Amino acid sequence: MFTLTDDERAIRDTARDFAAEHLAPNAVEWDQTKHFPVDVLRKAASLGMGGIYIREDVGGSELSRVDAARIFEELAKGDPSIAAYISIHNMVTWMIDQFGDDDQRHKWVPGLCSMDQLGSYCLTEPGAGSDAAGLSTKAVRDGDDYILNGVKQFISGAGTSDVYVVMARTGSAGAKGISAFIVPKDSPGLSFGANEVKMGWNAQPTRQVIFEDVRVPAANMLGEEGSGFRIAMKGLNGGRLNIAACSVGGAQAALEKAVAYLVDRKAFGSALIESQALQFQLADMRTELEAARTLLWRAAAALEDGASDVVELCAMAKRFATDTGFDVANKALQLHGGYGYLAEYGIEKIVRDLRVHQILEGSNEIMRVVIARSVVASGQGKQGAA
Repeated sequence: MFTLTDDERAIRDTARDFAAEHLAPNAVEWDQTKHFPVDVLRKAASLGMGGIYIREDVGGSELSRVDAARIFEELAKGDPSIAAYISIHNMVTWMIDQFGDDDQRHKWVPGLCSMDQLGSYCLTEPGAGSDAAGLSTKAVRDGDDYILNGVKQFISGAGTSDVYVVMARTGSAGAKGISAFIVPKDSPGLSFGANEVKMGWNAQPTRQVIFEDVRVPAANMLGEEGSGFRIAMKGLNGGRLNIAACSVGGAQAALEKAVAYLVDRKAFGSALIESQALQFQLADMRTELEAARTLLWRAAAALEDGASDVVELCAMAKRFATDTGFDVANKALQLHGGYGYLAEYGIEKIVRDLRVHQILEGSNEIMRVVIARSVVASGQGKQGAA
């Protein structure tokens, strides 16, 4: 896992070169102008990044989850906001590839892999965030269609994306009453709220998605009726790893900026990099990032292999990497002094972008709940066996 093959190194380097050429030089401007660079997304897709772990027969690259973690880390070094959207798009594409029937896969996935069509994931609602099983968007059967009504909140890409994977209630309360639907943007009755004014992630739109008597063919149901929550959670396992990788990449870029600044900046007659106190800070930042990266790759390998402990490992990696990533980026800002607070240095943008990673794809408090359940169940199982 830790010694890359020539092919793995080439994949990583392709993402690194793309981020250095197309993302990093534009990141601050895109943030300030709230520009969503669809043309650049399609350039990424031409290199296989629109369907990283999607099967080849529908246009995917069919790479491993560990490959994906490396790719998202490199992309986030250029711009965490754009890397995170590509992550979400890949999650949506994977859900259709994994749970769709042959007709659905061949109808929707090729366009998503090329990013001729963009995808959005619609689970969260104004009244259902961490308690996702409590969602209230309804889908009522009407002949060969379902009619959807409700509102989704905090949807990345909303208004620009062409394909929406939507979780809606088709049955009774709770997780087992939720189904998943593929909803195209041009569906009558589908509309979008205003672009949210956010702390970070400004280079991608975030809007409400509003369903008012939206008629969706029953053929657009993803998987079986009542399986939507399971599909959503399986998608989130990979999504959590991707966001963790984006945090590691963004923080790595911030650390590298801090080192370069300390080399150039002089105070009290010598370069700041010569201060042992500052060197110790850099050593801790580097160590914490490497620990996060190691746990991330471990969890990605578990997801790839279908390991029995994959859910808690993905939660651990997401919690640790996103907390560590924000902390390292914040320390890098501090090491810049007043210059870190200026937009032109790019550090404050990284800090703002990485902060949301501790909230989305399941807040880090929910990650602790997931991990704790595993710990408690294991302890109770051992006690029962004694």
